[in-house]
This record gives sequence, structure tokens and C-alpha cells, in this order.
Amino acid sequence: MMNIRMALRVPMAGLLALSLGGCAGFGESLSTGFGLWGGKEGAEKPLPLAEIKPSASINTQWRVGVGSAGDYVFSPAVDGDSVYAAGVDGNVARFDAESGKQLWRVETGKKLSAGVGVGSGLVLMATRKGEVLAYDPDGKALWQSRVSSEVLSAPQVAEGIVVVRAADGQIYGLDARNGKSKWVYQRALPSLAIRSHAGVVVMRGGVFAGYAGGKLVALSLSNGVLGWEASVAQPRGATELERIADVTSQPVADGSSICAVAFQGRVACFEIINGNLIWAREMSSISGLSVDASSLYVSDARGAVHALDKSSGASLWKQDKLLNRRLSAPVVIGKHVAVADLEGYVHFLSREDGSFAARAATDGSAIAATPLLLGQNLLLQTRNGGLFALAAQ
Repeated sequence: MMNIRMALRVPMAGLLALSLGGCAGFGESLSTGFGLWGGKEGAEKPLPLAEIKPSASINTQWRVGVGSAGDYVFSPAVDGDSVYAAGVDGNVARFDAESGKQLWRVETGKKLSAGVGVGSGLVLMATRKGEVLAYDPDGKALWQSRVSSEVLSAPQVAEGIVVVRAADGQIYGLDARNGKSKWVYQRALPSLAIRSHAGVVVMRGGVFAGYAGGKLVALSLSNGVLGWEASVAQPRGATELERIADVTSQPVADGSSICAVAFQGRVACFEIINGNLIWAREMSSISGLSVDASSLYVSDARGAVHALDKSSGASLWKQDKLLNRRLSAPVVIGKHVAVADLEGYVHFLSREDGSFAARAATDGSAIAATPLLLGQNLLLQTRNGGLFALAAQ
């Protein structure tokens, strides 16, 4: 199979508030009733949790605090035997992955809006003013750079390039050595778009990102050149709100394919090398999806979890007992699929049929960021700043 780096060198012929980019100016927002952290006016009440008969046991391996996320979404990062996490107040910390012991904590002096990204000897955060902060693994400040606007997702780094996505839709490639700009990909946003914390996926010499209007793009990591653009969904409807069809979560890549899902749109998979459509089906999601060897899992906008056949998109099972609980994207862990909700519960579903296998409580605050795998454990960060490592047996 052709390496994506080679192909991209040649150009080819619970929801967040809605940002009113055209009439209200960037950064202002419209409360719609389906805000992730707020905007609850008219929102449907979460379905109460029913009693379950656990077939697995969940143990908290360790728990620490890193500071509140405020109105932002923060996700921890794993690098080797360390976990890094940050909060809106500007604190960033490193923990031992096995025990949760704090190894260091640094006050950046900035109000953060995104973090943490790690790799290539860098620990990366960003601020609401568009500042990108780079530290080394020992907590020493290395450099600071600035992009065009607020950053809502953790910077990523690979092959000597730090990739930063600004809230105005621009994606930057910065030199990992000093933060100087190497390239920028510019794209206009529609006048009405969902304010999203979705970042980018960097792999195999490519940068993959979903956009408002249902688009998925592939850029060259080395120079930011557009390799291909594909339509996850097409806007449709009589009103501007009905025509929103934004990709608000990160795509997931697996082998020769990459898949994405849009709000009020579709879930679709494409050939990673050229963006050709493999299959698509109607589905709406804000939080996103994950894959394993044979299946694709999606948390839809109403709170149902779907398992689809990865090769065709055919339905395998659906769990609809978590409606309106503003689920995170699913993550596959062992024999289970885990999703987290607005009350800090983590639900473990059977990969075979979607039945409830176990449930674990955290600190009672929402978990919006996709949980991460930490070896055989599950790592997650709550809105109140709790960092939890859970083991399922």
C-alpha cells in the first residue's frame, strides 16, 4: 500500500455552543439548548440509570486531581510510563502511570484552554489567546508560540512538527525545536458552526481533520498541502440550524481506512490514501467513534451506542439505555466498550451484544474527553479535574 506521506506531497484536482462566525463575530456563541457544559434550556432530561447485574468488576487503580476544566475539555496524555494532565488554571503535572504518584507539577502562569499533547520530548498545552506552550518531560519551559485564535484541542507532535488547530479553523505546523511557523492550512468556516474541541489525527506523514459542513481533509504533515477532501455529510434542511452537518469529533484511522461521523449527518469510512468513500450510513454524533479489528462503535447525539460492521456499516447491536446522558466517544478495552457520561459514570458494555457489563462512578462531574487506554486500564479526566485509572476484570 502506498505511504500516505508520498501521496500527500502532490495536491489533488453533550454538544457545544454554536459559534456565529459570520454575523456575531468569532468567539461569540449562541446557546442552543444542547450545550455540552451549559445551554441546557429545553434539553431533554437524561434517562435515569437502571439497575444492572454486573458481569465484570471495576477497580480504581489510582485517583489524583489536576484542576478544573472550566468551560473547556481537557484530556490527559500517555507517554511511556508517564501520564500528563492539565487544567484551566494553568497547572500541568506528570504522574507515574502505574501508581499515580505525582512526579512534578508546574504553574504555567497562563489560563489554559487545551492540553495535553506529548511526544518527541515535548509536553504541549495551549491557551484561549492562541498561545502554544512547550515544556520538556521534566517540566522545564522550552518555547512559546502563538496562532490566530483560541485553541480548543491539544496540540499534536510528530516528525519534528507540532500541529495546532485554532478555533477559527486554521491548522498550523510549528517547528518542534522552537515553535516557529512552518506552514498553515486556512479554511473558511460557515456563518453557523458548532464550537468544537475536536483536534486532528497525525499519522503516517498525514494530518487528518474534520470540519464544519461535513468535510474531512487530509494534509501533508511536512508542508500542510491538501492531499484530499471528502464529504462525511451534506448539509440539508430548511433552516440554518437544520443545515448544520459538522464533524465535531476526531476521525479514527485503522489500516487502510479512516472513518468520521458528523452531527445531523452520517458516519462514513474512506480509503486513507485517496479519500474514496468505502461506505456511509445516516447517523448523528457529536462525541465520536472508535474501532477494533472488526467493528466500529459510535455514541450518537441522543446517547445511544452503536456497533457497526467495519467493512460495510451494517448494524451489529445498539444500546439505547443511556439516552440524553451526553456520552463520550466509546473506547475499546478488553472484552468491553466503555463510554462515560455527564454525571461522571463510566459504563462498560459487552463488545458482543452491547449489554451492560459494569458501571463505575468517578467524582460526579461530566467526562467529555474520550477515555484513553493506559496499558490494560482506562484513563479519564473529569470536568472537575479528577484523573482516574480504572481496571476492568
